[in-house]
Amino acid sequence: MELEPHRTALVVVDMQNGFCHPDGSLYAPGSEEAIEPCASLVDDAREAGASVIFTRDVHPPEQFAGAHYYDEFDRWGEHVVEGTWDAQLVDPLDPREDELVVVKHTYDAFYRTELGGWLDAHGVDDLVICGTLANVCVLHTAGSAGLRDFRPILVEDAVGCIEPDHREYALDHADWLFGEVHPLEEIDFGG
Repeated sequence: MELEPHRTALVVVDMQNGFCHPDGSLYAPGSEEAIEPCASLVDDAREAGASVIFTRDVHPPEQFAGAHYYDEFDRWGEHVVEGTWDAQLVDPLDPREDELVVVKHTYDAFYRTELGGWLDAHGVDDLVICGTLANVCVLHTAGSAGLRDFRPILVEDAVGCIEPDHREYALDHADWLFGEVHPLEEIDFGG
């Protein structure tokens, strides 16, 4: 599969210390295993001239105070709190100065962020998506992309998870309903 680099963005979802590092608040070994494949995709996208976008899941300490229903701290415990080491991207994945870093406060990187407007303004149609967690932020971001008429392409061996069956479910669901799933070796950013 060959992509047109000027119309393509790599979206690296939530590869943060809190999820990918053994000392993180919501560490999952599957997320740590996704670091190297994500870094490889970043290198390939940059070399081809495709856009690279990073998302960071960040929660102000008071975000869920007084929540009616949606309370991630209740569901997951405190994690990736604003201003903490937990919320920082893992070391091998350092954004360049000209690359977009989307700070999001929910599972969906499009919800109340600049992501959709940025993609439209830059003429991007195809999104190669990697990162973590497969059945949470990756799935919700990819689904939201598809509903906005972007082409979501999930990289099956560059997606972290808590349990392997979570990844399998998310990728099967995305492939069936709104996107495409391909292995890393099939991704060609063109250029």
